[in-house]
Amino acid sequence: MTIYDINVRTITGEDVTLSAYRGKVMIIVNTASKCGFTSQLKQLQELYDTYQQEGLEILGFPCNQFMNQEPGDEAEIQEFCVKNYGVTFPMFAKVDVNGAGAHPLFTYLTEQAKGMLGTKAIKWNFTKFIVDRNGDVKGRFSSNVNPKELEDTVQRLLAR
Repeated sequence: MTIYDINVRTITGEDVTLSAYRGKVMIIVNTASKCGFTSQLKQLQELYDTYQQEGLEILGFPCNQFMNQEPGDEAEIQEFCVKNYGVTFPMFAKVDVNGAGAHPLFTYLTEQAKGMLGTKAIKWNFTKFIVDRNGDVKGRFSSNVNPKELEDTVQRLLAR
């Protein structure tokens, strides 16, 4: 199985496979509207604005597993992201990222790129995974890593 075999649901309810992003560099991130890191949506959007034409896709997956910081439904989440941060990158339906109900995408990502001390579990909102144009997971970045800090990696992967 590759990342391109995984099915996801858009925030507006359409089912798609990640094969739609084949050949793109992807940043996949679990988001939350009521988190101390929510302002990272602004930096993610800036990266998207700068590099989308070169092949960057940012995929946002709302998650309510961390202190109920994403309580809204998909329509509320989408409205919040657009209104407050001008988000135009693809957002997806709310998912679990840990536990028995974890979405297969996050099970895959955490198997490919383990966290601190080799753990698989995602510790908090705004954990970011970067995937190259071949679908290989090239890094995992914790919540406290500002998306702008990924810019050099994004540029390097886009140049390949």
